[in-house]
Formats: sequence, C-alpha cells, structure tokens
Amino acid sequence: MTCLIDFGEDMKCDLDGTGEVRDLRLWFFKTIASSGDSKTAKIMMTSPESGSEIRRALVSIAQAPPGGVPAQSHAPRATMTYSCQTCAKRKVKCDKISPRCSTCRKGGFDCLYQAPQPRRRKGKFSVDISLLEKLNQYETILREHNLLPETGHPPPTVTKKPGSLPISEPVSSHWNVAHEPNPEGKLFVGKDGQPRYTDSLLWRKLRDQFGDGLHLTSDDDEDDDAQDGDGDDSELMPDLLPGAFLAVASPICKLTRYHPSHTDAMLLWTIYRENVEPITRIVHVPSTASMVEAVSRQPEISSKAQDCLLFAIYHFAVYSITDEECREKFGAQHSRESLLRRYHHATQQALVNASFLKTTDMTVLQALLLYLLSSVHIYDSHTFWILSGVALRIGQRIGLHRDGEKLGLPPFEVQMRRRIFCQLLPLDGVASHMSGITGVSSIPEGWDTLKPLNINDDQIWPGMTEPPTEQNGATDLIFFLSRLTNAKLITTASKVKDDKTGEELVNQAKAEVEENFIRYCDVLNPLHFITATMARVGVTVMQIRIKLRKIRNHTATSEERRELFHLSMKVLETDIATHSQSAFLKQYQWHVQPFFLWGSWDSLIIVLSALYKNHSGHLQNLLSPAETDDAWKKLEKIYHDHWKELIESKRAVHASFGYLTLRAWDVRQPFLNGIPEPSFITALRGRSIRRQGQTAASSTSSAPSTEFNPHLPVSAETASLQFQTQPKLPTEMELNWTAEEFNFEANAADFDWMFWDQLVAGGGDASSYK
Repeated sequence: MTCLIDFGEDMKCDLDGTGEVRDLRLWFFKTIASSGDSKTAKIMMTSPESGSEIRRALVSIAQAPPGGVPAQSHAPRATMTYSCQTCAKRKVKCDKISPRCSTCRKGGFDCLYQAPQPRRRKGKFSVDISLLEKLNQYETILREHNLLPETGHPPPTVTKKPGSLPISEPVSSHWNVAHEPNPEGKLFVGKDGQPRYTDSLLWRKLRDQFGDGLHLTSDDDEDDDAQDGDGDDSELMPDLLPGAFLAVASPICKLTRYHPSHTDAMLLWTIYRENVEPITRIVHVPSTASMVEAVSRQPEISSKAQDCLLFAIYHFAVYSITDEECREKFGAQHSRESLLRRYHHATQQALVNASFLKTTDMTVLQALLLYLLSSVHIYDSHTFWILSGVALRIGQRIGLHRDGEKLGLPPFEVQMRRRIFCQLLPLDGVASHMSGITGVSSIPEGWDTLKPLNINDDQIWPGMTEPPTEQNGATDLIFFLSRLTNAKLITTASKVKDDKTGEELVNQAKAEVEENFIRYCDVLNPLHFITATMARVGVTVMQIRIKLRKIRNHTATSEERRELFHLSMKVLETDIATHSQSAFLKQYQWHVQPFFLWGSWDSLIIVLSALYKNHSGHLQNLLSPAETDDAWKKLEKIYHDHWKELIESKRAVHASFGYLTLRAWDVRQPFLNGIPEPSFITALRGRSIRRQGQTAASSTSSAPSTEFNPHLPVSAETASLQFQTQPKLPTEMELNWTAEEFNFEANAADFDWMFWDQLVAGGGDASSYK
C-alpha cells in the first residue's frame, strides 16, 4: 500500500526531551523499518519546497488483519479511567494500570478500583440575580434589625426571575437563635445520595433560599474530585482517624479474600437469623437475605456498606454459638476463636473502608450497632463508651431521633429507622454506666421517634407506599416490643412519689404486659418463653424501684425491707430458673448467659446488703435463719451459673461484687459452727489473693499478655492474636450488662448506682448504705 505523509515545514524537534534535535524524516524511517515484515509499502513524502512526490524508501509494513484491527506483538496493559482507592486516599499520583497500579505495586499496598459515584454539578452560593433584587434583599435585612431609617417610600417592586433569590425570608444574622417555636428539622439529600438531618435555622434558611445548589456535606466531600483525579500532593496524609478508633492500621484494604464461601455465608446468615435477629431486630430479614445471597456468590460486587453489614452479621453469628457447634458446622479446623478473630478484623476494616465516622448510610450504622453489641465484652469500658457515643451521633446526623412519619419518609424507612433508634439509646446508656459516667438520663424534648409497629418483616419492603397494618398478637417483634414496654414502665416507677400511685402503676403494668404480650406467648417457643419471663420480672422490678424510694429517704420499716429482700430474691430465682432451661434456650444462650433480666444487679446488691446487715449488727433479726440459709443456697447457684462473670472476670465491678460477697459471708461464719464454706467462696478468696499479688507484681514488672487482643492486625490465613488486659483503676465502674438490659430513661439517682458509688469509694463496706 502507498502512504502519503506530510511532515510540514518544521521537520526537526527534540523527540525524547534530552535536548538533542533530530530530523523527523530520518527518525520515522528508522522506526518503521525496525518493525520488519514480508510486506512492503511505498512511503511518499511531500516536500514543502518542491511540492513533488519523492520516493524516499521502501519500508516493510505488516498488512492489517481482517476487520481492520492492526496486529500487535504485545497487548497494551489495561488501564482504568479513574484512580485506585488507595492512591486516592493517599492523594498520590496513580497510573491507573489494572489490576494493580505501579504505585501500589512498589509500595506493597492493596490496590482496589471502585468506580466513583456520578458527579453532580456543584451549586454555587452566587447566583445570577439583578442588582435591584440584591439591593431589595439587603434593605429588607437592614430594616428587620432597625439599621435602615424609614424614608416613607415603599421599597421598589421587583419582578422575580426564574431561579432568582427569594426575598420574603432573608437570612437572619442571628443564625443561632430560634425565631419560631419548636422549629422542625429537615432531611436533606447530600451529594452522595444519603440523607442528612439538620434543625439549624441557618442551614434551613440557606437551603430554602439557595435550593438544591447548597448541599449539606461533610468537609471533605469537596475532595471527591481530587480522589477521582491524578493529584500529586504527596505531603497530604490519608485519613487515619477511623482506623485509630478501631485500632486498624491500614486506611483501606481489599476484603474480598475475607468473604466466606457461598455455602458458609448462607450457613452464617441462617445462624444469625435464628439466634440473633429475634433479639436485636436491627435488619430487615427478607431484603438482607437477598443481599447475602447475591454477594456471597460474587463478593467482588459488594459495596463498602454491604461489606460492613455482612461481616458484622458473620461475626455476630459466630459469637452466638459454641466452639463445638462451630467445628461441627464449619469443620474441625475452624474453631470459634479463629473465626471470631477473622470476622472481627474484617468488620473493623470494613467500617474503616466505609469511613464510618463520616457516614450517613444507615446500613453502615446497622453494622456498627451489631459490631458493638457483639464486642461489649472485648473493649474496656471507656473505649466502648466512646464508640457507643459515635453510633448515637451518627444516628442523630441521619435524623433517627425524629420520627420518620413527621419527616415525610416512606413507610419502610419509617419502621427501620424506629428499630435502629430503639437500640441506640439503650446501648449508650449501658456504656455510660459501664464507664462510671452518667449518660442520657432523659430523652431530649425534641426527640419524638415512636416505637415500631407490631408487625412481621414480610409486611414491609423497600419501595412500599402505604403504611403496614399493625397486628394484634405475637409477631416477629414480640420480644423487642415487650422490652421497650418494660423500659417505659420501670422508668415511670422510678419517679413515683407515693405508695398509692405506685400501687396503681403496678396494677396497670400487670394488665398491660398480660394483655399485649404474655397471653400471646407460647411457652414451647424459646423466644416466647424469654419474652414472658422478662415481662413478669419487669413488673417485679417496678415494685423494687418503687420501694427503693423509702430506702433512699431512710423511712423504710423492717417489714418493708424484708419485702424488698423477697422481691429481689424473686428476680434471682427467675434467673436460676432460666439457666436451668439452657438446653431449651440453646440458640439464645449468648443473650441469656450474662445477667440479662431486668434488675439482676439491683437484686444482687440488695440481697448481699441484707445478708451483711443481718449478721453485722446493723439490722439484727431482719431475716430468719431459714431465709438466710435459703438465700445463700440461691447465691451459690447464681455464682455457679455466672462463674465466668463473677469469678473469672477481671473487671473491677465483678471483683467488687466478690468482695461484698466475702464480707457478707465472713460476718455469718461465726454462726456456722464449723460448717465448711462453699466452693464459690473459696474461689473468691483465691482470686482476691491472686489480685493482691498481681497488684504488687505489676509495680515491678509488665509482662506481656498472652490472651486474645482484637486490636492487633489479622491475616486471612492465621490469627495469632492476643487479648490486651487494660489496667483498671480501683474506682472504675463497669458492668458487663447486655445492651438489652438498660431502660431508656435510666435515673442516675437510682439505688443501684448510689449504692455502687459508695461501695467502690468506701472499699465495699455495705454498712455505708442505709
């Protein structure tokens, strides 16, 4: 073939940037000739000076293959149209080579490509309005604040053009003052498509005036474009704060290798659905099941939010079963401990990948809640309190504290938001008391989220337009709703001022729980058994809270103290009866094994205090010998059922309970006539001696811990992790409660916390409380 090439007049240039000027014609011929082939073609060049065609060379050029695609000896490396996530986070240049860019290959980083969200046109504060409109607006603002004298002339009439600023509601300079009673907050959709809530008057006015051009976004949303580009600002550091919260070293890490096989994923989902979801009610089972089915087959399609939720579900599923069950279901080589380590790390990393501290995605919040509920035993109390506060703040940012119906949200979102909100406050309340800090003692006035409707999951679905019809009888939410009802009743009981009101309230509570829950419970159903048990105990705890009023006021008679003792024993007896059904309640042992009943800690303190005072001379003959003997037998059973918490636990609160138990036993021992002490007392004495020895040794040595620490890096193949035992201060208060045990508006002045303050501060002298 013949190819006519016109180089033009300028036929010399610097080809390789070395400063050497070469003749383009000579370079072209050498380059083409170096390819070599059996086919030849004539290269004709047009001389700009003569205009004549001159035969310059015969160069071998390969004939184009059929279809017009030139043959290549080496296929070019595939490139992406956007930077990898690692380079974008590090704000370094990315050559976009797939599957691994050069920067990540040289630095040994995980290279993950994820298509950026479609860009939206950025709105601007400045809009095209006429000078007259601007002048009118400014004059209106000045007149509102008496800064512009009245001239007697009406302001000029302005005809608004489409898209111009409204002038009827100027932005007030007093942006932080609510000029209207109880201003309603609003949900705005950010650039990422996620809702953000604001009740700030300033932001609402600006949004009303500038419309969708003004986005309520996080400060770093403006960096999205930079992440999609090829910025070379290597001095900027990646955001390490989310990782620091969860002690994860890598700011971003590809998690495909951590996903289980499809078979294991579906098995883990089944375990979670049967063991965990009936108690927590955080996810929507039908839609989540579809997501698990799809992602478990193709893990590479999982989004960051889906990664968070999936790994949180897998982690909670393993947490809810025993080691024997784990090996039976997943193979002898997979212990419960190893799988917990794997999915604990994967959940942490997924939350970091999703930048959970800045998220407004409800799926990420669901994952964070599940992660915290299954990790309450791992973190020290202060860290857990901070993390629970993060979850609560994220919920506020999404607007979960405002009822979805008032915000005009679809019925499905309304119900799911209510469920999640009903977990946030209890979680934060428990964490607050665990760390010895008074949490939210009452719901703020503007928080109006209602409890979820009594419905089944199959009655709601994404995209529905009509609200579901509430059911009468047992539904999927029977345990969840009964717990909320008990929380409200117990909170009300804590505020009762007289006996008559308290008696009326107790009768009302008995009728309410019987009418709405107990009568629908099938005692052969494990979930219904727990529901009925907790509902009845809730009424008993109400009576305890009401009678504690006189204890606080120092007006209780001996008979009232005896009645309080027997009510507390009733709670402990219910706990013993529940643990006797361990085989029947096997799937809920993760929830039942700790002190899960309302008022368990209150009751234990009351009983131990009464036993101490009965023999120490403070309240002699408060209890009969038969009552005392029966109480100690019940306490022995309590310690047997909760051996891990009350004997083996290293937390200060459990050690203090042991100290109080020993004090109560020691004042009784002179009356035993040589009867040997029970095994749990012996174990408590041994632990006390060991703790004293460890305290003395800790001042001279700091041997590393050999227990499981979820904060260390974890690989997919091995999990040589260790617990890190945090040093405890003698005055630290931390209760290993499940999040489900806390009521919504816990009164910080209640007996348990008053007594506990005195108990820890006073070295355990029960006589300090009277």
